[in-house]
Amino acid sequence: MGLLQTWRDWAYSQDERTREGKQFWNDYFALEKGVYEKLLDNPSEKITGTVEELSSRFELEPLIMAGFLDGINDSLVNPNPIENMEKDTTVTIEIDLEKLYYNMVACRADWLYNLPQWDNLLSEEKRAELYKSQKTSRTVVNAEKKIGRNEPCPCGSGKKYKNCCGRAS
Repeated sequence: MGLLQTWRDWAYSQDERTREGKQFWNDYFALEKGVYEKLLDNPSEKITGTVEELSSRFELEPLIMAGFLDGINDSLVNPNPIENMEKDTTVTIEIDLEKLYYNMVACRADWLYNLPQWDNLLSEEKRAELYKSQKTSRTVVNAEKKIGRNEPCPCGSGKKYKNCCGRAS
């Protein structure tokens, strides 16, 4: 089993409704925040190394690094092939800042998209634009006109909607 699957099996078995699960995720998010702080201090740096080397560099266990790489992968210029990742797999972290900010908002990770490092990386206007863009991308607009209960049923039966498909079960 690959490192990523081991991480997912372990991490997603942690029930955040329990004290132990909450503690696990709080600890993970604190470690994740620390890595992002370091990465965002020098975001143009392209970091390459094995999972084990990056684990050492960011002072994480390889399994935790696999979780971090899983989380950041969609925000990279070139995503890594992480599905079969092992400790000796070489990965590259080259951040697309706009994608990263957008994805942090999508994950509701306010502890990450509110990091002070963003002040020097993306303008306040750009961050507001990305925030709004992400939030509106999830808004569902139902353009269809609502069927009145006394209108003919759209199924074509000839009955009123309330006596056909609109009948409560």
